[in-house]
This record gives sequence, structure tokens and C-alpha cells, in this order.
Amino acid sequence: MKKIIGFTSSFPVEIVFAAGHVPVDLNNVFISGNAQQFIEKAEYSGYPRNICSWIKGMYGTVLENKIDAVIGVMEGDCSNTHSLMATFQDSGIEVIPFAFPFDKDRTALAKSIRKLEEYFGVSHREAETMKKRLDKIRKKLIVLDKLTYEENKISGWENHLWLVSSSDFNGNPDDFEKKLDNFLKEAKERKPLDFEFRIAFLGVPPIITDLYDFLLEHDANVVFNEIQRQFSMPSLAENLIEQYLKYTYPYSIYDRLADVKPQLEKRKIDAVLSYTQSFCHRQIDNIILKKYIELPFLSIEGDQPGNLDARTKLRIESFLDMLKY
Repeated sequence: MKKIIGFTSSFPVEIVFAAGHVPVDLNNVFISGNAQQFIEKAEYSGYPRNICSWIKGMYGTVLENKIDAVIGVMEGDCSNTHSLMATFQDSGIEVIPFAFPFDKDRTALAKSIRKLEEYFGVSHREAETMKKRLDKIRKKLIVLDKLTYEENKISGWENHLWLVSSSDFNGNPDDFEKKLDNFLKEAKERKPLDFEFRIAFLGVPPIITDLYDFLLEHDANVVFNEIQRQFSMPSLAENLIEQYLKYTYPYSIYDRLADVKPQLEKRKIDAVLSYTQSFCHRQIDNIILKKYIELPFLSIEGDQPGNLDARTKLRIESFLDMLKY
């Protein structure tokens, strides 16, 4: 029987597809749906005000949608996931743990992958076969990314949307690929976008819904979406274990820097916008990022889903004005 399997953060999605189920990135469902209602559902259930809105949003999303089970990334993502999983269990929802080893130990990661394969009754060969299928789509996402930073034909928002959606391929790789093919065909025929500043967006995908449009309205386009690009598994590694070792998000800030710094040079970045979520430990990472990235650098923070607030707009406008001189 085909099941809807939610997940809290990117993981070896190949396994769920190979088992014949539908993986669903709960973050994407949350932010593209009635996000405020999902948060209110969590707070009504007792979630504190000072807990990340993504965590509360995922809780509300699962309770308001037909999700059969949830894969929780218990290591390599937010520590609040542990308590989130406990509240799911208490609500009678099946919980499946997955862990990325912080020290990138190959044996430990292989064990986590093997446990997940055994849980879903999938052989490693079947999972690797599915990886080859998904890699065909990932190669096209690399083309999309190049159209963004080499030819300036794709906006930062479009780049964000396609790359972030590759975490689960919208639950249907065939349909995703068909729509991607059509989009690429149309985008290649476009005239290049006209903008002055090439921006790198570092950090988790924003909960702010109009950020990319606001930047473009002010002559700045995001030509590097760091974590969204990582969701698309751009390394195209030869096997599952190698792929999820090269995936930088679950590991240290230094793994992220090793990926980010060459991309900043390659994409001729003018300035960096580093986004963090309120109440998130990743705010501390900006200390390291600022130290080692020698470009104009602005940190912004988001809390609730919705449009940019006036204060953040002013900060971005002032930052972009500074770049002109």
C-alpha cells in the first residue's frame, strides 16, 4: 500500500521512492499552505512562542494533512526535532528516525542508510537504482542553476523554488521532470535579467515570502542559493553514501564554507545575504561565516511566515545603497 511519508529535513529520499511510497518535505507543505494556521495549531496544542516557526509549522502540517508516517532527522538538523517527534508519537503518528553523523563517519552513515532500507524493505541495489533515476533530474537542475548565474535568465526566486522542491521532487519525479523540461525550454529563450548586484543567499530557505522579489525590485538578484542547491545534491556522487557525505547541510560550518567559498568566486558574487531563523542555533554560524567570507555581508532574521517587515526592508535597502559606493 502506497503511503505518504513526511520528513523534517533532506535525507536519502531515494529509499522511500524505491519502496513505492510518496515522500513529502513537510517544510515545503507548511510554507506553501496556510502557514499561519499550522503554527496556531501547534501553539494551541502547547508549543511555546519561542520555538522555531518551522518546527511548529511542521507539527501543524502533519496534524492537518494525511501523513502516514514521519521521518525525523534526529542528528544533522535542529535539536528541537527530538521533541517534535515525541509529540507526533503522542498523537499516534508513526515516527522513523534518521541520523547524519556529525563527524561524517562513513560507517555510521552507511549504517543509518541500511537501517532505513531495512525499515522500508528495500535492497541497497534498489535504492542505488533510484538514485540513478533521480540523478537524471538533478543534472537538469544543474543546467537550471547555470542559467541563473551564467546567463542571468532565471530569477533568484525561481532558482530557489526549483532547487528547494528537489528535496522531494513534489512526490512525483516523472511529473517534476516534465515540468522542469518545459520550464528550461522557456527559460532558455528569455532575455537576460537586468540587475546590478549579484547576491549569494546563505542559510536555510527563508520563511519570508517576498524577499527575492524585494531584492530584484532593488536591482539585486540572488544567483547562489546555498542550502537549496545542496538539496538538489549537485555533487552527483557515484553512490548513496558518497552523495550524503558530500551533502553539506547536516555537517559542520566548515563543510559549508568549503562549498560556499568557491561558489562565491565562480558566480562573481558582489555581496552575501545570510539568513537565519529566530531561535535557531545556526545564528551562531554567522560568526564563522563573517570571519572567512571577505565580501560585504548582511545577516537577516525571520520569525513568522509572511512578507518582509519595515525594519528588514530598511536594512536591506541601506546595504544595497552601500554597495554602490
